[in-house]
Amino acid sequence: MNKSFLLSGILALAATLPIGMCNAQTTDTLELSKVQEIVTGIREAALSHQPHPLPLAAHWNSENAASERGRDEFGFVPQWQLEQIAKGHHLLPWFSLPGPARNQQKQSAPVKAMREKYYRESLQEMARLNLPITLKSTQWEQQLSIDPKYFGLPAEQNPNVVKPDGEVLKRLSAFGPVKLWREVGRSWTDTPMMKKIQEWYPNPPLVILLSNNEASKLTPSLIEEDSRYLAKYDKGRSDEFKRKVLAEGWIERYKALQEGMLGGLANENWKRAVKFIGYNAFGPSYAGRMAGWQKYSPFGGAQHSTWTPYYWDGTTSSYYTAAYEAETDFQVNSPQIASMNWIFMQREAQEIHPGFWFEISVWDGFDNLKSLYGPDKVWKQPKPEYYRSLGQTYDPTRYEGYVQFGMWLLRPRSVREYRAFNRGEKYVPNYDAAPYFQSVVNAVDRVWKIPVLADFWQHAKLVPNRAHPHPYQQAIPEEWKKEDRWFMLDTNLDPPRPWKLDTEIPVLSLALVEGKISNRRWLVYAHSPLQDHKNVEITIPEYGKITVDVPGAGAFYVVDEKSKTVQPV
Repeated sequence: MNKSFLLSGILALAATLPIGMCNAQTTDTLELSKVQEIVTGIREAALSHQPHPLPLAAHWNSENAASERGRDEFGFVPQWQLEQIAKGHHLLPWFSLPGPARNQQKQSAPVKAMREKYYRESLQEMARLNLPITLKSTQWEQQLSIDPKYFGLPAEQNPNVVKPDGEVLKRLSAFGPVKLWREVGRSWTDTPMMKKIQEWYPNPPLVILLSNNEASKLTPSLIEEDSRYLAKYDKGRSDEFKRKVLAEGWIERYKALQEGMLGGLANENWKRAVKFIGYNAFGPSYAGRMAGWQKYSPFGGAQHSTWTPYYWDGTTSSYYTAAYEAETDFQVNSPQIASMNWIFMQREAQEIHPGFWFEISVWDGFDNLKSLYGPDKVWKQPKPEYYRSLGQTYDPTRYEGYVQFGMWLLRPRSVREYRAFNRGEKYVPNYDAAPYFQSVVNAVDRVWKIPVLADFWQHAKLVPNRAHPHPYQQAIPEEWKKEDRWFMLDTNLDPPRPWKLDTEIPVLSLALVEGKISNRRWLVYAHSPLQDHKNVEITIPEYGKITVDVPGAGAFYVVDEKSKTVQPV
């Protein structure tokens, strides 16, 4: 019997596990009541409308790509996810979304059988447990550019950018026919496999439809290449105007895309349960880092950090030290510092779209390709290899410290790792992705398992450090200057200011506070990417200095204002 029956065996009312369960490691699982508690907690966290429900762990990788070709190879597949939940881990389950109907028609019988096996048993298990699920995918709308059915349409009917000379670009237009967006949306959900999926799990509490959201689209800097835009508006309009009309166009089209996807669903319960989440469907973390950041970002203008909450239900935003970027985990040019820009943007998104789902996608820049091809056409070195070339140590412990900083700064709904692990000629042999994802799971589970951490996560306020401005200050809109954008605490190891992008930061720390003056408590989190540090002085605004040890994996301390004590967690 397949291991995917592990949880039902534990949660069944029957006194014994199903016959044939010899390959399931039942000794590694929890008792019935504890597993039920884990499952209930996952469901309640995913459905919660509270500002900071406890976090969940997830991944972008749901299978080995070889399974698409009919070979069943190991990956972070759904049955593995169920086993992890049975062991007490707090995962938000995920699957791959089946392709559009046209793609499914081309699949061979063995591949169709493999795909059906991939979904059926795990979905039926999750239905018994009433777990929320994610169906992650490429960008749905890109079919409008890559499918000849759409790209080959006459210029007046084409959904892509049509230049004044009649050339059609593989770049979606915000001014093309809206009905095609609705049609292509339906093509993803009105399919034989999606109908089966809804039969296997007829009443899910939550279905996240997750888009990679990287289709090539018209941007403000290129908008005057679009003949439809030029037909409606004169050349030389302001950037603010261009962003506004583009946003209006995308709002209309993405809503049509989503309406099409909902319309293709056969089950009314699914229609009610769906949230549409987009990768980086949020404001720019790098705001202010360079002079031209506004031209290369989803910036919406002074009044809107981005327009995306008007047409997405949520975001999974990249907290990446990507191999193709200069960001590291130990310099001013880092995700830890950049993502401080997201704090006020989270509030704005909730005002625009109450219940907006904010999660982060985490990555340390290691893809198991031997090298990565960057956007500047240069082969890039995976970031962990770059660290090692500098004489640094890199391992899952350092990764965990980095992930936890982003978690406690942003308190996302979910922490979704991006990391591939395919094996083959082009890939690093014998690469094991599991210890790195385990670091993410550890960081999430820690919040659930330690009551004081759970309390601070759900109820405390992030502490701004108003002694210094955020180091990213270029072209900041006037309206943003009143917002708190700097949350890293001062330490005695801080380098002299002013800081540059390549300035190294020995210790990164932050604090959350709860309670009233004279009776407050702070939770301090600190990590040290390059080496462990002893006796570090950290200054907490409105309290003063504490002296603590800071390891690479990170450490938590509770500071009590009344008793003047500092206790490690």
